[in-house]
Amino acid sequence: MARLNNDWFLRARLKMRHLQLFLAINEHRNLHRAAESLSMNQPAASKLLNDLEEQLDVVLFDRHPRGMTPNWYGEIMVRHARSILSQLNHTGEEINAMRQGNAGVVAVGAVMAPAVTILTSAVERVHRDLPGLKVRIDVDVSKRLVPRLIEGEFDFVISRIPEGFTAERFVFEEIGEEDICIVCREDHPAMGDAPVQLGDLTAFPWSLQPPGALLRQRVDNLFLHHGVQPPKYIVDTPDFLVSLALVDKSDTLTVTTRQVAEMVCAPQRFSVLPFGEPIRVQPYGLVSLRDKYLSPGAVQLLNTLRQIISEPTEEP
Repeated sequence: MARLNNDWFLRARLKMRHLQLFLAINEHRNLHRAAESLSMNQPAASKLLNDLEEQLDVVLFDRHPRGMTPNWYGEIMVRHARSILSQLNHTGEEINAMRQGNAGVVAVGAVMAPAVTILTSAVERVHRDLPGLKVRIDVDVSKRLVPRLIEGEFDFVISRIPEGFTAERFVFEEIGEEDICIVCREDHPAMGDAPVQLGDLTAFPWSLQPPGALLRQRVDNLFLHHGVQPPKYIVDTPDFLVSLALVDKSDTLTVTTRQVAEMVCAPQRFSVLPFGEPIRVQPYGLVSLRDKYLSPGAVQLLNTLRQIISEPTEEP
């Protein structure tokens, strides 16, 4: 099989319609429905796909009696089509922002702690010089942020690089570890001056991130390390505010980073349980794609974040 040249997409006459068709077939798994969603007839869609497969000398979608599914080649095309179209949508947002007198658009994803601390501080500083810069912030867990970064939804993210991703494709600038803590309501029966024992907490209900999320893994490993059975009653939710509402109204316990607890947990309503050892999770950092050029607004926000990170932390 011949190697594709660098300009293969020009020789194959790749069009925007191809990219839209890839995504439509991937979504509907049926050529007729995919064509219909793009206001095309099925013969035209079939010709568009067949012509490109002939030019590439590979089959992109496996045909079945009831539909079509992308094979490995097709998965590659679908992934990059999604990224290209996302980038073009982002381009339109930036152009519209400039037309309206703004300074562009920056899309950032972040895990919770830096979203409510360094990122908000950086946005406030940047807006002093670029008051028209539009910043979109999405808070989520690392394993969902990084795929969306790859697909072009974000300029950069503040997160960890999850397992299964090749680190070489990213630029990772470490910020630091996160201390996590156990939060309860102010008059919780487990609250006292002496450090609590993990085994004393299993009888209470907990509200935690779903299995597989970083904080949940750390809590599960904590119980495992101490040889203690995990709690019997756990509410799974990715939303910390839901957890906090449960904590406020019951004996429920939850975990969050110490930074978030200090910022959003009012001391007259919530307390951090004294625990005999530090609980930490792996470092997070600024994550960007190695081969992606950032807009001037994104560069300024990123540089401001670097400046804040490098500033000495005030001692309490």
